Amino acid sequence: MPRAELCSEVRQFCLGLREMTFKVFVDGQEGTTGLRIHEYLAARADIEVLRIDADKRKDAAERARLLNTADVAFLCLPDAAAREAVALVTNPNTCVIDASTAHRIEPGWVFGLPELAAGQREAIRTAKRIANPGCHASAFILLVRPLVDAGLLGPELPLTATSLTGYSGGGKKMIEQYQAGGDAKLESPRPYALSLLHKHLPEMMVQTGQRFAPVFMPVVGNFYKGLAVTVPLHLSQLKAGTKSEDLHAALTKHYAGEQYVKVMPLRDAATLADGFLDVQACNGTNKVELFVFSGEDRVLLIARLDNLGKGASGAAVQCMNVHLGVDEGLGL
Repeated sequence: MPRAELCSEVRQFCLGLREMTFKVFVDGQEGTTGLRIHEYLAARADIEVLRIDADKRKDAAERARLLNTADVAFLCLPDAAAREAVALVTNPNTCVIDASTAHRIEPGWVFGLPELAAGQREAIRTAKRIANPGCHASAFILLVRPLVDAGLLGPELPLTATSLTGYSGGGKKMIEQYQAGGDAKLESPRPYALSLLHKHLPEMMVQTGQRFAPVFMPVVGNFYKGLAVTVPLHLSQLKAGTKSEDLHAALTKHYAGEQYVKVMPLRDAATLADGFLDVQACNGTNKVELFVFSGEDRVLLIARLDNLGKGASGAAVQCMNVHLGVDEGLGL
């Protein structure tokens, strides 16, 4: 083949790659997570968003058609509806990314946290069933898993965790309650899940290898979004001789080179300048910031993120990017 013709074919091939589009369907497009995913995808030239007519949102046949047409289908549905949606998918090429809790510890589903461990990105890339992590769980796992992997924190150690989160994590009904105003009880932070049966606990255990469920108390505050999970530790309970510097070093090593997980300086002076942690500092981003604060014999591990970003929709889009083999940060 003459060189000129070869060059022309190469140019055409490259142009085709640039113009390649992926079909994406969001089942549950009117919910908080679904709406945010649509916002992420709106400016993407490589994405064709499939939309269902409002009057057909409960039409199983139409949903099945769109689910099986899509290269990637996001499920932003309650657990039972998510299971029903998965049953409608018969196209082996459709990748399902489920934002519900229905499949987070199910065999055959890959946990959608690329930074979890070595090999996780490749697992996401090749998977057709991806379970998107919960917001509280993402923060907890990102703090704890590296310390377990480094041998500093044993799987037998009972842990506690507190999460302060904005009200958007409660979905449309809770958002409406807070934004309506006039209810004095909503002005103060409100602990919840006091039955100690929070829906994120199974994934928190499985993905950190902990034998015991953490004593976990989430607290919703009167602000729209932002989340910070705190895990307190006594150094005497950890591997003999462990110091706060060791915990910080393990986190730093684990997340070296990561785009979205940043380990802040030990006892971060900037954060301590006025004595308070800004829970909303990562809002509007797909970032997670990890902190190690320590006294003489005790440590506070803190992870903060946007509960609608890396805690939900941003994480889902990041997983989609990994799966499709495009720039992981595209659209984020």
